[in-house]
Amino acid sequence: MARIPLVAGNWKMNFDHLEATYFLQKLAWLLRDAKFDYRRCELALMPAFTALRSVQVLVEADDLKIHYGAQTVSVTSQGAFTGDVSADMLAQLGCSYVIVGHSERRKYHPEDDANIVDQVRAVLAAGMQPILCVGESYEERRQGIELEFAVGQVQDVTRDLSKDDVAKLIVAYEPVWAVGTGMVATPDVAREAARAIRSHVESAFGSQPAQAMRILYGGSVTSKNVQELIGQPDVDGFLIGGAALDVDEFARIARMTLKATRQR
Repeated sequence: MARIPLVAGNWKMNFDHLEATYFLQKLAWLLRDAKFDYRRCELALMPAFTALRSVQVLVEADDLKIHYGAQTVSVTSQGAFTGDVSADMLAQLGCSYVIVGHSERRKYHPEDDANIVDQVRAVLAAGMQPILCVGESYEERRQGIELEFAVGQVQDVTRDLSKDDVAKLIVAYEPVWAVGTGMVATPDVAREAARAIRSHVESAFGSQPAQAMRILYGGSVTSKNVQELIGQPDVDGFLIGGAALDVDEFARIARMTLKATRQR
């Protein structure tokens, strides 16, 4: 089964609504000039909540083929939950994706496994696709349990999901030690983690969901390492942080991903 690569940019707490629309306009122009084939490689941007409506208006007005989504979501649908944003609200803004379980959300808020499971369910119920972030710390890698840890995080979330929902889930393997540090996993590390995750899904749910599920790599991705990483057979794209704040660099990564995909 051919999986369409996804290159997703996580802007974190950067860019107001004006900066977001400028970035999006320039990205669309750069890729239009390069005759980018969005049918062969999906692009998505994850702005702050405050920029989502501006992004939606621009995407719809200019008929852009770039997707967008949110960086987190509430597990509740409505009510007295100050500061929360529901999955239905995000869906009404045209979001395609929602990041769930990012290491910074787990660390600073904190979000536990039970909360992350509920977020995944809320995103799926609203008709969007969750991008589930998993990955080990440096200490867990030092102990040699990195694959067991990442697979365990996937197992915790998918245990009670249907096969159809598992097929819609996107997993982003982001080793915590590589997020925002400049350190990057080797292609072998990315391949082994992606293969272990896909093998677990196949054992638990069968071949079809396993082959449909897209697995991304995240953690200090740049145009200097993207070609080796996307060349790994079970790596289907990237969840990009720092490099997604530079529109020229993000466009380079998108073009390189598309080119490598054509060569597979």
